[in-house]
Amino acid sequence: MKKMLVVAALAICSFANAQKGTVLVGGNISYSSETRDFGNAERKSNEFAFSPKVGYQFHENWTVGGEFTVASSKDDQGLNEYKTNSSKFGAFVRYTMPLSQTFSVFADLGAGFQNQTEKDYIGSDYTKYKADGMYIGVTPALFINMKNGFGLNFSIGGLGYETLNYDNNGPDVSKFNFNFGKTASIGISKNF
Repeated sequence: MKKMLVVAALAICSFANAQKGTVLVGGNISYSSETRDFGNAERKSNEFAFSPKVGYQFHENWTVGGEFTVASSKDDQGLNEYKTNSSKFGAFVRYTMPLSQTFSVFADLGAGFQNQTEKDYIGSDYTKYKADGMYIGVTPALFINMKNGFGLNFSIGGLGYETLNYDNNGPDVSKFNFNFGKTASIGISKNF
């Protein structure tokens, strides 16, 4: 792992020195909260996610960089409570096609590693699960240049695949996502 990080750092540094361009900084943040009242019981759930990314635009249409996601969720069902913390660390490549001075469409291809920790509090019992895996995904989006390289990114889904391998003889999970039109996200970005 250490060798891989050194090679990646050297590649990025030599790549950055070989080409002149701009730096892209952007990301998404999300929060959701839900309360369900069942008459004699109440269920509350919260989710939070923060996904920054930084890239180097080495060509008019191409950007390469790193991405990170940290997420947390909590599901409180009265006597039972479930908490999940997860993180993703990887790289992305973006191809951008300008439509005008204001609008561009782009597609991000991202891949990397992920881990997840789940804590289940069922009555007085406590169980902890840990998992590691990988992810890969493609996300098409629309960029609207508001002013001087600062803009909004609009996405309506994507295509992805991810795996999680749980410790202590836990399950091996693989998930395929195809959710065009099912989800929507708005992010911000700035080219320096």
